[in-house]
Amino acid sequence: METPTVHEPQWWRGAAIYQVYVRSFADAGGDGVGDLAGVRARLPYLADLGVDALWFTPWYSSPLADGGYDVADYREIDPMFGTLAEAEKLISEALDLGIRTIVDIVPNHVSSAHVWFQQALEAGSGSPERARFWFRPGRGEHGELAPNNWRSQFGGPAWTRSTDPDGTPGEWYLHRFAPEQPDLNWAHPEVRQEHEDVLRFWFDRGAAGVRIDSAAELVKDPALPDYDYDSAHPDGEPHPYNDRDELHDIYRSWRVVADSYPQPRALIGEIWLPDPERFARYLRPDELHTAFNFGFLACPWDAEALRESISTTLAVHAPVGAPATWVLANHDITRTVTRYGRESTGFDFAAKAHGIPTDLALGTRRARAAALLTLALPGSVYLYQGEELALPEVEDIPADRIEDPMYHRTGGTDPGRDGCRVPLPWNGSAPPYGFSPAGATAEPWLPQPLDWSALTAAAQDGDSDSMLTLYRRALRIRRNEPALGDGPMEWMESAPLVLAFRRGPHFACVVNLSDAPAPLPEHSDVLLACGPTPGGLLPPDAAVWLRTPLVEHGAQVAPPRAG
Repeated sequence: METPTVHEPQWWRGAAIYQVYVRSFADAGGDGVGDLAGVRARLPYLADLGVDALWFTPWYSSPLADGGYDVADYREIDPMFGTLAEAEKLISEALDLGIRTIVDIVPNHVSSAHVWFQQALEAGSGSPERARFWFRPGRGEHGELAPNNWRSQFGGPAWTRSTDPDGTPGEWYLHRFAPEQPDLNWAHPEVRQEHEDVLRFWFDRGAAGVRIDSAAELVKDPALPDYDYDSAHPDGEPHPYNDRDELHDIYRSWRVVADSYPQPRALIGEIWLPDPERFARYLRPDELHTAFNFGFLACPWDAEALRESISTTLAVHAPVGAPATWVLANHDITRTVTRYGRESTGFDFAAKAHGIPTDLALGTRRARAAALLTLALPGSVYLYQGEELALPEVEDIPADRIEDPMYHRTGGTDPGRDGCRVPLPWNGSAPPYGFSPAGATAEPWLPQPLDWSALTAAAQDGDSDSMLTLYRRALRIRRNEPALGDGPMEWMESAPLVLAFRRGPHFACVVNLSDAPAPLPEHSDVLLACGPTPGGLLPPDAAVWLRTPLVEHGAQVAPPRAG
């Protein structure tokens, strides 16, 4: 196993980054919940997989009202996961294997258990403690109506009425997510200073970067106007709580912090914006380094749509000199093999539902092809835990086991996100499939399907046709192939519904999204394929990496020999 260098100053431009949802990764303590000790024990697996960095969803002290995205204390690890000392060891041990660590920062809100919010509740109306949040009197004769009509991302109103210390109804507070996640007021200097201090706290402990949750939502219009959700809004009209211009000054300040380290730290934004030009502003040289590419993630398995998404992504990033990112799934999204096996293969939160007919064999074939597609594209790539095992969405979790607030706040009309968060299967023929140690009596925090024995990491290890083997081979080639990762790409001529592009002078990726076999371009070697390519034909829903000659001025330049 080749250990990558950890001294590349701009590692984020082409890194393969693995998302760890700690609660569901590996349970060393035997309580049915994943923990840092479990991750540390599985670091050799991650190194063998070939990833360059790990992104950890929040591991901080939290009541877990929203899977840890309700942070009570950024400087403490939740006891469910371990200790701060263990986190420091994990960062160090991963780096010894050439793997960097990215931590999650949630700046839009904190937990209602956070000391600041508890102080605000106790201090009462008009207090300095409440100025860190959005407390407002209600409308109506007795203040019984919310201050405005804003909606929560999780369903229902974005306001909850507080109770004064004497037990009477008090002011309302804003929460764009769950009531247990009060929004911070980013116009307050203490809010800005605290988050810069938190960045330094984790950078000082070796974190190589931060992923910024809901990065476009921090700043609100101080007038808190009603918002018309049912009509289109003119271009340039400021949104009351999304993508406001004041955000850029915040991230310029964060960039100064990140760049102050000898090995610069990376700032990675979770930014959902329909306007590509507005999106690119966050990636200017003095702001964020990269941002998640949600347009590609939500794109259907369709040749024209994918080509347009890829071309648009590269065009948007080029003027600001930022690398693109590519991702097929995460802890919020229906798993790839399930989504790609449906008649509608894109993703939309508004249309998310369980019980949609799914052809898992078809979805798996497409997911294999999509893996080679994303790993060949220019920029960095994100892999959500379990994607390398071809895990499907779990759609039959009993209602009394579901924890996601999206499910509960919509009365079950939204199935929630727990179906992609089911604990990983490592080995064995029955639950918990090695997720918890032998002899553990506690069940995994979410139930695992009874038919996952063939999907365990142990079952796929050494199987030349498994998804795990495909990812290992692809990541190994990606690391050793100079043309892959960051750099240019060029579309090649191809048959209809076939994507073909060149990376560097002697590497090509071809993906067949048609319903008929497609001829491969001239090549000297097949570096990696989803499956057989009989007679030089690429089957439907398949992809291949090729060593190709470069045509220059009518003469062919021979590629280097494979090996």
